[in-house]
Parts: sequence; structure tokens; C-alpha cells
Amino acid sequence: MSTCNALLEALRAGRHDPALSALYALDGTKDSLDRARDRACRVVQSLMDAFSPAGDAALFSGPGRTEIGGNHTDHQHGRVLCGSVDMDMLACAAPNGKNVIRVQSEGYPALEIGLEDLSVREEEKNTSAALVRGVAAKVRELGYPLSGFDAYATSTVLSGSGLSSSAAYETLIGNILNYFCCGGALDAVTIAKIGQYAENVYFGKPCGLMDQMGSSVGGAVFIDFNDPANPIVERVDYDFTRSGHALCIVDTASSHGDLTDDYADITKEMGAVAAHFGKQVLREVPQEEFHAAVPALRQECGDRAVLRAMHFYSDDRRAAQEAGALKKGNFEAFLNMVNASGLSSSLCLQNTWSIHDPKQQAIPLALTVGEYLLDGMGAIRVHGGGFAGTIQAWVPEEYLTVFKNGIEELFGPGKCHVLHIRPIGGCVVAE
Repeated sequence: MSTCNALLEALRAGRHDPALSALYALDGTKDSLDRARDRACRVVQSLMDAFSPAGDAALFSGPGRTEIGGNHTDHQHGRVLCGSVDMDMLACAAPNGKNVIRVQSEGYPALEIGLEDLSVREEEKNTSAALVRGVAAKVRELGYPLSGFDAYATSTVLSGSGLSSSAAYETLIGNILNYFCCGGALDAVTIAKIGQYAENVYFGKPCGLMDQMGSSVGGAVFIDFNDPANPIVERVDYDFTRSGHALCIVDTASSHGDLTDDYADITKEMGAVAAHFGKQVLREVPQEEFHAAVPALRQECGDRAVLRAMHFYSDDRRAAQEAGALKKGNFEAFLNMVNASGLSSSLCLQNTWSIHDPKQQAIPLALTVGEYLLDGMGAIRVHGGGFAGTIQAWVPEEYLTVFKNGIEELFGPGKCHVLHIRPIGGCVVAE
């Protein structure tokens, strides 16, 4: 560890450039590295300005994540393929010698969490304070002594983009506590589980574990949630920078507001199909038994529930096939399955627009225009929960300018974001 002044000097001198390049300059350009170095220096200086820390300091990162395969499969104990991206939350933190955690996030009011009482507070639900308190509480429950720290954080994770800013934040705080309080004993999977606990119990969102795993573990990650308490996590080693394709996330500028019932209906309807067989989730129901019961299920649960269950089985299988194709270096097969997943989400899962607001169909519009711009190349699909928000496209590099210009002509400047799958998850960037 080093003081803030020493850390700032080392950053400016370029001594941490290799670490910054591995996280933020995946396009190999000097401009990306320069921006990353300037940002890191700014965060260190901001910590000094906000808290005047006297002790040692370090830089930490919690990346956003993108869902690559397995749309709405995790809550049915299915399989997913996800990956960390080069948009992240970056923080400089230092011990403060107090029994309190203080976090100043750029553009937001500072928050302060006393470590004496880490019980759930109803008034903190749906706030960043709940996430900090929840992560700290779980770390203490695991037997580690807590001590206070100050942190200044900034974020490039797009809000409402399906890149999971909450998981990035949980991963960030988990890595800071792991560094200062746990001696680095917590592995990436444990930090992900701590983040999920904070989000479920303290924040009040009953999310699965995919978001936190994608952020914490890093790279492309294949996860089997058959046993949610002990998911099987497997890194998929594939260098996406050599695929000849850019990963684009398109913000359709449509709001996630008032979509809670739409999201809940997917889980409820899949659960109703599983209940027909006396099971809790579809993963427990053999696909052959499901197909044999389709006539009865139509009467009992309705056609939409049957279609959504069909999507689960196909996308659960497809996530594993996508991971297999990447392991073999067969990117063309991977793209074909991404397109198939998108079609299944549209036709069977039906999460591209809300029946409660049929005039708002920004996702289908983006997919249709994107398909036209891709002209049969690459791949395109809904991204994340759906109904509003974002789409994902794998765009051949020679089509990128045309695709980006066409999308932004429709949705506005800055709405098509070019990302990279970064090979490193939550981490200590510099110390």
C-alpha cells in the first residue's frame, strides 16, 4: 500500500499503466490508456480533497456486466453466459481509523455507515447505503473484523442499461473490505454471494446471482444455477478482441418504470408451469415431461406461460452451447445462437415490449432497425430483463460506423455504446 500522494505519483509516472491497460484499453489504443490514467488520477485526487486521508490508499474496480446468453433462465435455476465489461465503478479508498464507512460517489450525496449496528434498515431499502451496510454485515457474519474506510467513487456503468450498476457497486465495496479487513481471503465467488445477499436482504431486490458473478469473476463466465447456493462457475477463455466484432449496447431511452408486474409475470408463469409437476422451478422438470403435458398446460396455465417455459428450455440449452462454441473458437456458431436466443425472447418469452403500454415498442424497433443495418451479419438480441431499456448487438468491425450512425440517428447521439469483455472482474487496480 502507499499514501495517496505516492499512489498519485506512481500513476502519473505510468508505473500502473499495465494494470490500467488490462482493464480499460482493450482496444489497444493510447487514447484509451491516457483516459484511464487521467480518470484514476482524478479519483485519487478527489479522495484527498474529500477526506484528506493520512494513511495508505489503493484503487479498486467493480465492473458492469453484460448478459451474453440465457435470458431469464437464472431464476429457474438454469444456465447463463455472462461477462464483465470495461465500464466500471472505480474508487480510491483508505482506512480512516474510525468505526465508520464513508463513501463519496461522484455526483451524489456522501453516505456514512456506522459499523456498530449493521442490522437491516427499512428506510434504506433501494439505496446505496443499504448495499454498503449489507456487504459489511455479511463480511462480519463470515467472521472478519471490520474497520472503517473512506472512499471516493466514480462510475462509467450506464444507468438502466442492463449492465448492473448495483452488482458493480457491491463488487467494489466487497473488494475494498476484502483488502482492508480480510487480508484478501475472499475469492471472487464469495464476494459475488456477499453482493447478492446485500441486494436481496438489505436493498430489497430478490435478484439471482448472475449479475454479481458476472461482475466479480470477470471475463466470460458460464454459470450453472442448478444448486443456487453452490453454483458451478466456469471461466470461458475466449479473446473477444480477435473476433472481428464489436459488442454494442444500445440504449433505447425507454424507461423501466412501472414494469415490475411484467418482470414478475415471467417468474410467476414459469413457476406455474413447474407447479403443475409439483416442482418449484422449471429446471426440476424434465423437458420431455413438459412437452408431453403441453395440451394440459395450455388449459391450466395459458399459452403465454407455455411459450415462456419453452423459451426457458431452449435458452438454458443454448447458453451451454454458446459457451462450448466459444471454447472451440467457433465465433460464427456463437453468433447464430445469439440470434436464435433473440428470436426466442421475442416470440416465446415475449419480453421486448409491455402489454400495459403497447405504444412504447422501442426494443422491437431497435432490433428491427439494427437487423436492417447489420444486413444479415453479426447478431442482435434483447439485453437483460427486457420490456424496455437496451439491446445487445455483435457488429462486424467493418459495419460498426454504419450501425452506430444508423442507431444514433434513430435514438439520439451517444445511445450506441461500444464495449469490450474485460478479462478481469472485481479487483485491486493499484496499490
